[in-house]
Amino acid sequence: MTNSTATNVSPVINEPRLWSDDGWTAKVIKNEDDDGWAVEMTKDGEPEPALVGPWTMGRDKKNPKPLDATAFHTLVKTAYEVRRRHEQHLHAQLTKKVVVRAANSGGEGEYVVTLVIVPDEDSPYATLAARAARDRDGSVLAEVRVAASFRLTDATAVAWIENDFRRPDAA
Repeated sequence: MTNSTATNVSPVINEPRLWSDDGWTAKVIKNEDDDGWAVEMTKDGEPEPALVGPWTMGRDKKNPKPLDATAFHTLVKTAYEVRRRHEQHLHAQLTKKVVVRAANSGGEGEYVVTLVIVPDEDSPYATLAARAARDRDGSVLAEVRVAASFRLTDATAVAWIENDFRRPDAA
C-alpha cells in the first residue's frame, strides 16, 4: 500500500520488508554476519542509517518476520533515541567548560569559561567565551576565536582572564 501527498513528504509504504512513514524508513535486510536478518532505520534525506539491529525470524525460521505498525513505531522511537544520544555525545566532545577564580584589570571574580569547537571541514576553529559565574543572565564578558586545537584547562582559562581576555596563542 502506497500513499503520497503533494508536498515533499516521502510516500507512506507499508510492505513486509519496507515501511516508510513520518520521515523514517525501516528496511529489513539480510544480515551480512550470519544467516539471520537485520533492520535498518534511515531518516529521510540522510545517507546512512541511524540504527541497524537484528530482526526476528519468521515462523518458518528462514524468512524475516514482516514489519508491522507496532514494530515500526518502536523502531522509530529507538532510532530517535540513538540519534539523540549521538548528538549529546558529539556536543560533549565539541564543548568544554571550566569554572575558575581569576583577577584582571576588571577585578577578581569567578568565571565560567567555555570552548565550543566548530568542526568545519576546510577550516575548523573554536570560540572561547567568558561569563561571570554569578551573572544570572549569562552575559558574555569576552569572546575570541581560537584554533580548534586550543586546549581549555583551568590554567589556560586563568591565563586568558589575567591577560584581560586578549586572544591566547593556540596551544
